[in-house]
Amino acid sequence: MTISRRSLLLAPAALAPLPLLSPGVARAQGTTPVNSDPRLAERSAGQADAKATVIEYFSLTCSHCAAFHKETWPQVKEKLVANGTVRMVWRDFPLDQLALAAAQVARSLPAERYEGFISALFASQERWAFTRGGDPIAEIAKIAALAGMTREQVDKAVADQNLARGILEMRAKGQQDFNISSTPTFVFGKKPQPGAIGYDRFAQLAGEAAGT
Repeated sequence: MTISRRSLLLAPAALAPLPLLSPGVARAQGTTPVNSDPRLAERSAGQADAKATVIEYFSLTCSHCAAFHKETWPQVKEKLVANGTVRMVWRDFPLDQLALAAAQVARSLPAERYEGFISALFASQERWAFTRGGDPIAEIAKIAALAGMTREQVDKAVADQNLARGILEMRAKGQQDFNISSTPTFVFGKKPQPGAIGYDRFAQLAGEAAGT
């Protein structure tokens, strides 16, 4: 798949759904296995020995994902991650080319800046993801600059096809392992839960996964 800056300037094309690929097909089309690229290493928050691990499959252009990150994630982070109850793991499931490009930029940042950057993208999603006639990559670059990335580095990340293939392979593996078909989907232990759930429901499912 070739992603040009021109295609990303055209909102209908940039937001067209991405086809699903099986992990084997995604790997065959690339030249770099997922596990060999440090940019594709796990991105997470919380203690390694937390009582429950929760995986979130998300797309950066998904409005329901944005709602979760703006409304529920701060509570989860404060009340469940900070005290060692939950370890949150983020996995990319881009729904369109623009979400894929944004994920490539996010994963090109140092791991410690990842969570803050995706939270900033979700907080400003209306400005960069759904603008008409604007330049979404330029808007993403403005946010990335606050995390220490230059425009040249942003463009290089968006143009990196090995990174794109690795993210698509991650997406395909989520579909294979947990039958992920929509975003956000949370996996509590091994139990998938689709939808932007509120804090109380999240805490209940996390407690069940932790066996409490």
